[in-house]
Amino acid sequence: MPASGIAARADAGRACILSDPWTCGPPKPRPGNPHRVSLLPPPRAPRLHPTISAATNPQPGSSTSLPLDPTPSHPPRRRRRGRSTMATLLARQAAQALRARQTAQLGPFASAMQGHLRTYFNAGTPKRFKEDEEKEQLAKEIAKDWNAVFERGINTLFLTEMVRGLSLTLKYFFDRNVTINYPFEKGPLSPRFRGEHALRRYESGEERCIACKLCEAICPAQAITIEAEEREDGSRRTTRYDIDMTKCIYCGFCQEACPVDAIVEGPNFEFATETHEELLYDKEKLLENGDRWETEIAENLRSESLYR
Repeated sequence: MPASGIAARADAGRACILSDPWTCGPPKPRPGNPHRVSLLPPPRAPRLHPTISAATNPQPGSSTSLPLDPTPSHPPRRRRRGRSTMATLLARQAAQALRARQTAQLGPFASAMQGHLRTYFNAGTPKRFKEDEEKEQLAKEIAKDWNAVFERGINTLFLTEMVRGLSLTLKYFFDRNVTINYPFEKGPLSPRFRGEHALRRYESGEERCIACKLCEAICPAQAITIEAEEREDGSRRTTRYDIDMTKCIYCGFCQEACPVDAIVEGPNFEFATETHEELLYDKEKLLENGDRWETEIAENLRSESLYR
């Protein structure tokens, strides 16, 4: 058999499988040409109703033909999944082979036209969608601009922003006052408040400091300088007690280290000066501060004595 006849028989087999792979038989050659095969499946006999025989129901075309019953007289066949998958695979391969053969027959011009058509149909719809989206976005921006213009005009005409701000001011105008008239009024201070330094005295007027220099040793900022000498009665007292208030960090370590409560930090916080030299406290300045704030200092120490 020639090669063309073999190819034709293979194509006929694929087409037959596509039509009905279960009832299709091998292709039969037509009379007159032994190598020419038919691509159409063989005709089927009509299915008749069980009560009607072939004799009582003639073939179509006769004058006594009766309508056929479309309902099958036997239960439907169950197709196996494996055979169905194989048939689908063979059909896909046949379609691919047919498409390749048509492309080869049409030539490169038809292939190029198919590519152009595919590109046009694939890119045309997103392009139209993109244009529609751009139009919708432009319409939204225009509406937003008009809304902004309208809102700006309303605010300018009725001064809504000023009214909104003044409404908050009026709300607090009728609320309870939370401020004080400083410096004529002052708020309460904690007894642990650490303010301006002071040197205390005993009730007899004798200074409390014994020149142990514990405050000078513990000061982290090294702001305290002490010099001492022995008196005629054998006691030791300071001859120099300086504190650089610009170095002090108000940690309160000097007050905690003093064994006789001589150096303390009082409740005064209003000791701002105009020059740096005024913040270099000597012994006389510290004793003066102690005499001025002795009552408040003694009360604070008494209230905090249980926690020291």
